[in-house]
Amino acid sequence: MKVHGEPVYSAAIGAGRGLFGLLRVKPTVRGAEHIPEAGGAVIAMTHFGYLEFALVEWTMWRHNRRRIRFMTKQSIFDKPLVGSLMRSMRHIAVDMKAGAAAYANAVTALRAGELIGVFPEAGVSASFTVRDLKTGAARLAAEAGVPIVPVAVWGGQRLLTKNHRIRFGERFGIPVHFSFGAPIRVGQADAPAEVTATLKHTLEQLLDELQHSYPEDGTGKWWQPRRLGGTAPTVEEAAAADAERARRRELAG
Repeated sequence: MKVHGEPVYSAAIGAGRGLFGLLRVKPTVRGAEHIPEAGGAVIAMTHFGYLEFALVEWTMWRHNRRRIRFMTKQSIFDKPLVGSLMRSMRHIAVDMKAGAAAYANAVTALRAGELIGVFPEAGVSASFTVRDLKTGAARLAAEAGVPIVPVAVWGGQRLLTKNHRIRFGERFGIPVHFSFGAPIRVGQADAPAEVTATLKHTLEQLLDELQHSYPEDGTGKWWQPRRLGGTAPTVEEAAAADAERARRRELAG
């Protein structure tokens, strides 16, 4: 479903195009034939940095001008200016403690032919490996009767991510590679856990292909997983850091 007459979203896309053009981002896209031309779908993405949402939207807009409605934490919507912009773009606020309303809104949008963007890892993976996934993508797809389109992104973490300060000059000319997998069809009788396991396996396969064909050697680099010769935290180290961060937030009130 192509939507016209959304000036705020159009302006946001223009700003993204300008930013990625300024930074001379070098996109490479695999599996573009799997990008939905029409109808609803859950767009399930890997999450290694803070700009994947904009990068994937930019890529899909370049392909067929479709727009994604992202499911985003309520705290983002609570910021006066940002929240107003998010609502204007018809993104969906998610209250982590009471998500029923967001779930219902997402199902309604999917049935209306919208694309709903989700990060099934429910947070940035500092180890740059696919973490265990939540079952929300599978449940949304089953209830709305739409497919899941898996998307792996590699290189985007070099623009902006957590736990690593990137100098401005290091962000220029970064190759960012995308791989869109074949749609995963989900029936109402399918077990969400089994669909989620399939999704994770697919994302890992897509990511592995991107990592091994990436044009820059990541040996000794902070943005490369430890198992591939980089210096990123291991899965265990990243999990421990996340737990400590959550503990400090809880103590802070």
